[in-house]
Amino acid sequence: NHCYRILVLAVVTVFSLIPGGVLSDTRGAQGLEAQQLAQGSTHLHRRLKRGWIWKQLFVPEEDPTPRVIGQLKSDYDRGEFSIKYILSGEGAGDAFEIDEYSGEIRTLKKLDREEKAFYVLQAQAINRRSNEPEEPESEFIIKVQDINDNAPQFQNEPYVSSVPEMCPTGTTVAQVTATDADDPMFGNNAKLIYSVLQGEPYFSVEPKTGIIVTSWPNMDREAREQYLVVVQVKDMLGLSGGYSASTTVTVTLTDVNDNGPTFQHHLYTFSVPENAAVGTTVGRIMARDGDTGINARMTYSLEDDLEESSTFIIETDPVTQEGLVLLAKVTNVEQHHLSPRAVNDHVDTRFLPLDEFRDRTTLKIVVEDVDEPPVFLPAAREWKVPENAAVGTVVGSVSARDTDAVNNPVRSDATKAFRIDPNNGTITVAKALDREAAAWHNHMSIFTPAAANHLSSSAVVFVKVLDINDNVPRLARDYRPFICEGTQLIQLLSVVDPDDPVEGHHFYFSMVSEEHINPNFTIRDNQGWVQTLES
Repeated sequence: NHCYRILVLAVVTVFSLIPGGVLSDTRGAQGLEAQQLAQGSTHLHRRLKRGWIWKQLFVPEEDPTPRVIGQLKSDYDRGEFSIKYILSGEGAGDAFEIDEYSGEIRTLKKLDREEKAFYVLQAQAINRRSNEPEEPESEFIIKVQDINDNAPQFQNEPYVSSVPEMCPTGTTVAQVTATDADDPMFGNNAKLIYSVLQGEPYFSVEPKTGIIVTSWPNMDREAREQYLVVVQVKDMLGLSGGYSASTTVTVTLTDVNDNGPTFQHHLYTFSVPENAAVGTTVGRIMARDGDTGINARMTYSLEDDLEESSTFIIETDPVTQEGLVLLAKVTNVEQHHLSPRAVNDHVDTRFLPLDEFRDRTTLKIVVEDVDEPPVFLPAAREWKVPENAAVGTVVGSVSARDTDAVNNPVRSDATKAFRIDPNNGTITVAKALDREAAAWHNHMSIFTPAAANHLSSSAVVFVKVLDINDNVPRLARDYRPFICEGTQLIQLLSVVDPDDPVEGHHFYFSMVSEEHINPNFTIRDNQGWVQTLES
């Protein structure tokens, strides 16, 4: 036993990677011996070797031609085909096969590194006669070598960004990011570089990071608000033969307050009727501001003119940013001259001096005359006239004032019962009056100015006709009494009178002495309108 142990230590098998792809490596016996003793092997003289230690094999991806990529060979292989090589593991029989006699490993199909980057396989060397392993089973790796077969792709599209207008050059706008499925550790297949295809000279991109920055000073939103920046990415560090992709970044300039309000006219002229109600909108003025939002908000005011400011006020329309000129009190002044001004609510002296955030203009307001109807003084009245007044009797007079005409005569229309003097407004009786026919007269006095474009007016005069005793009493009806024997009271008589005395009627009854009266009948005066006829 002692001699045998020395022999085993002296026999060292060496496998090396020979030209053509044969894989092997140095193996010692001590570890293998311990392993085989633990397994209780009865063939100790053939097991006292260290296990196979394999290096990687390589195969280029996307190669459709089957080819030998390496060879496994045992030192026990003397070329007599006594050893059988067996391949198992990932891709064995599908992607790879081994020549069981020579140990050559060849590909069976093209491989895609992006689908699977490496394969873990196991190899065995079996003695064909004894069917015992000449070598223990060992793992090795076949790595798929990358080729540049993938184009870079941008992530997180679409890209939308914004920067303030007037920002300094070098301001960061956005960062675009592309990925490449190729192997970043192998050559330059996945080494990316960025460039701007569209958007210069306003924007540039850092080639390695994809960070887009401004490269033009004082970009003005009011001149151009939006830019489309097209960025290209190339693999292979931009060298020829590589792949590329592009993306578009929409860049919007946000507003800053770099414009002040400006009136478009030096003079605004409005008119307002003299009878306009307080609160009437006289007109609107507008100061233009090229900014938007809070930067365009402004407040309108009037210069410190107490008289004009008390007659008119100006307010800011929060929606349209217009100045509303309103009538604050009634005015008869023919013209008003005001000085409105507009001031930005928020100012930013980084972009403009303070006095450029305001502007003023001139406002002229003409008060227009309104055709007002004449006014009767008083507007309505009541007169009295006795019904026996003679034609031509003066009942009264009316007068009217026309604020729109000077020295215009008053012209009036009257009813048939009365006549009015058109020059002085005196009203006289035009015909005999009868209270019992019409106790009241509504007289319409109409004022018509001489100017054809002026309005007319009217007033009503109520004329009461006073009663006089110009009617005789009469029996209320035609009485035809009859009597019965022994009857004392024959008939009660009632009397009517169309007049209307203030103290009421008092009638007195008696027999007419001149007439031939039957002495059998008498009349008794009851001191009222009902009398008794007796027999």
